[in-house]
Amino acid sequence: MTPERVIVESAYALACSLPSSTVEAVAESILACPEGSLRAEISRRVAHHQHRDLALAFVDRWQNEVRDIDARTVAVALQSTAIAEQAHRDSQSVELVWTGPDTEQIPFRRTEQAIIPVLDAAQNRITLVSFAVYRIPNIGNALVRAAKRGVRLKVIVETPDKIEGEGEYNTIRALGQEVAACSTVYFWPRENRPVGDNNRPGILHVKCAVADSEWLFLSSANLTQQAFTINMELGMLVRGGTMPSRVAQQFELLITSGQLRQV
Repeated sequence: MTPERVIVESAYALACSLPSSTVEAVAESILACPEGSLRAEISRRVAHHQHRDLALAFVDRWQNEVRDIDARTVAVALQSTAIAEQAHRDSQSVELVWTGPDTEQIPFRRTEQAIIPVLDAAQNRITLVSFAVYRIPNIGNALVRAAKRGVRLKVIVETPDKIEGEGEYNTIRALGQEVAACSTVYFWPRENRPVGDNNRPGILHVKCAVADSEWLFLSSANLTQQAFTINMELGMLVRGGTMPSRVAQQFELLITSGQLRQV
C-alpha cells in the first residue's frame, strides 16, 4: 500500500467514526501546530475521550508509518473525506416495515424481507440486537453468509437464557451453532440494570440491526418466527444519514464501558 493510500484510508476511517466538525478540528490542528505540540492541541480541541483517542491514533499512524506525507496533504485528506462522509450521512432513505394484517391499501415491506437485505449488504460489521431469539433459520443463514465474507458479527441479547411464554430456551442455541461460532455475543448483566419501584430490573427491549453504519433496521419485532409471521409488528428501514452510525456507536460505547458483557 502506498503512503498516500494509507493516509486516504485512515482519513476515511476517521471521518466515518467522528462528527465532521471534529475531523475538521483535527485537520486545522495539523495545519496550525508543529509536530511537537500537535497531540496536545488535538487533546485540547477534542473533548470526547473516545473521539480524542481515535484522532490521536490517526496522528500516530501518520507520524510513525508515513511521515514523509506533509501536513497539508494530510489535512486536505481529512477535510475531503469529512465533506464526502457528511454528504453521505445527509442523504437518507426511510421505509416502513410491517408484519400483520394486509389492508391492501398501503404497501409495506415485510419484516423478514427488510432485515435480510441489511445483513446481506454488510461488508465489514453487523450489530444485531434483540430481546428474544428463537427459530430464525433465514436470519441465521444470512449471518453465516456474512461471516463467510469476513463480516464481524456482534449479537446483543436480553440474557443468554430467556423465558418466552411457557418455553425456556437458550439464546446461543437458538442462534444456531454456526452463528454462535462466528459471533461475539453480549448481554446486559442484572447487576448493571436499574431497578423500578416494583423491585424489578429493567430489560433490554431493543430490536435492531445495523450494517456498516449505513443500514439500520429498527422494529418492534423480536428475532422469532412468530414475530416475522403472525404478530402485528411495525418498524422502519433506514439507509444513509447519521442514524445507523449513531445506533452502532451507542452499543459500542455500552460494550466498552462494561454495561454489556460478553457471554
